[in-house]
Amino acid sequence: MAETPWPRPLKLDELAHGEVSTHFSADAPARERIARELELDGLERLEAKIDAAPWLDGARVRGHLLATVRQTCGVTLEPLETKIDHDFELKLLPAGSPNAPTQPEDAVFDPEAEDPPDILEDDQIDLGALVIEQLALEIDPFPRKPGVVFDAGPKESPPSPFAVLKDFKPKQG
Repeated sequence: MAETPWPRPLKLDELAHGEVSTHFSADAPARERIARELELDGLERLEAKIDAAPWLDGARVRGHLLATVRQTCGVTLEPLETKIDHDFELKLLPAGSPNAPTQPEDAVFDPEAEDPPDILEDDQIDLGALVIEQLALEIDPFPRKPGVVFDAGPKESPPSPFAVLKDFKPKQG
C-alpha cells in the first residue's frame, strides 16, 4: 500500500464475519499533511464514518465525510472557508480478482452507468486514502466567496479588417 497522509488500513479478511463500521477524525498534524497534499490553505476539520461490507471477493464501502476547508477566493484573494458534507459509496476488488471487469478496446463510455469497481493493490483498503480522494473530488477548484462575480472590465471589440485601409492613400501620378 502506498504511503498516504492519513493511513487507516482495513484488511479484506476483517470483513469475513460481516460489516465493519468505523468513525475517525484527523488530528492537527494529519489535517496539515492532507491540506498540503490537496493544496489547501488549511483543513480545519475532517472526520468520516465508514461502513465496509463484503461484496463478491472484495468490499463495498459506504461513507460519510464532514470537512471544513480553507481556500483563497479566486476573485478577491480573501480567505474563504467551505463546509463539505458528502456521502459516497465505492466497490473494491483485490488485484487479480476473477470478478474484475474487463474493458474491451472498443468500449463505449456511458456516463449514466454505474462506476466499475476499483482494483486494490493488495488485500487491504486504505480508508483514509478513500476519504481524502472523496474530499478532493468535492473541493471547488475555483473557489469564490458567495455573491462575488468576476468583472473583466469593458470588452474591446476586435479591429475591423478594413481598419488598415483608412491609412492607405493612392499614389498621385
